[in-house]
Amino acid sequence: MRIFDSKPAMRLLAPLAFILVVAGTGFVAATASAEKRLPTRTPQELLVDLQQARTDGLSGTVVERADLGIPAIPGADGRDNAELTSLISGTHTLRVRYSAPDKARLAVLGTYSEYDLIRNGKDVWTWSSKDNAATHRTVTAEPGSTPSETPKTPEEAANRVLQALEPTTTVTTDSSVEVAGRPAYELVLDPNDSNSLISQVRIAIDGDAKLPLRVQVFGTDNKIVFEVAYTSVDFTRPDDAEFVFNPPPGAKVTEVQPSDKTPSAQDRKQSQDARKATTVVGSGWTAVAVTKVGDLSNSQSDQQLKAFLSKLQPVQGSWGSGRLLAGTAFSAVWTDDGRLAVGAVRPDVIYQALNR
Repeated sequence: MRIFDSKPAMRLLAPLAFILVVAGTGFVAATASAEKRLPTRTPQELLVDLQQARTDGLSGTVVERADLGIPAIPGADGRDNAELTSLISGTHTLRVRYSAPDKARLAVLGTYSEYDLIRNGKDVWTWSSKDNAATHRTVTAEPGSTPSETPKTPEEAANRVLQALEPTTTVTTDSSVEVAGRPAYELVLDPNDSNSLISQVRIAIDGDAKLPLRVQVFGTDNKIVFEVAYTSVDFTRPDDAEFVFNPPPGAKVTEVQPSDKTPSAQDRKQSQDARKATTVVGSGWTAVAVTKVGDLSNSQSDQQLKAFLSKLQPVQGSWGSGRLLAGTAFSAVWTDDGRLAVGAVRPDVIYQALNR
């Protein structure tokens, strides 16, 4: 669903760009039963609330935790690369500042380090305190487009979402949760398919601001395999100084030159071929995407990927042979004949898809 594509604030407020999910037993400090229940709202009303929500800005702290069962990715020297796996495993704290679509700041806080992404008008900075290094690029405004099939009203968008969900999902609401000290509603999605590794998804929506405060994804045995939630949030506009970045003395600064190159006919053809190389087997929560990725067993171009695959379990069947990643919320198989199959399903469902 692309109903929130025109809402940059929405994409930032629930930092699902790192979505995938949070593991563990939940946030004691961030989550509790609300002392006072909010008025009952239907799933459609909550979806309309999300479409109509507005904010002049916010400051908050987010905790993200993930337990997806993904092995550490080895670096070029063969050692585990914490940079590449940091946001798909373990617990992480992020600091969010938002003032406008072109004025935002996200900081990933480590024990002894910090990584920042700052957008301030046309200037975009990244900063790594660990490496004492920064990058800077200048962006130009991209013209917006409104496809003809875009919903014309929030109600129409909500109905489209529900129509897409309801054949495979039971959609309900709860109004007795509290996140970051704020009463909230929860939109609860229950898949109606036992073959899915995802047993439930819960989205907490602020009872007043109507903005997302938390997303939880539950795997088998009702275990949270992914969660991202505000532990504190203030819906006021941050000071403009929050978005000004000046590299510290001695920092290495890399200027990234803007690219005004338009895609060539060959680039467009390659993009079209890549889309055609992917097929989807099944539908809903148990859909499996099968993509032709080339023969990885003979590839010399990506030693890091090969080192990662070597950590995975060898598997074989009537579909062929390959390597299995059996995660807590999804399964993936890289076949020796150059296919990648991924889905939020058990491995046997992946094998069935590869046989088609």
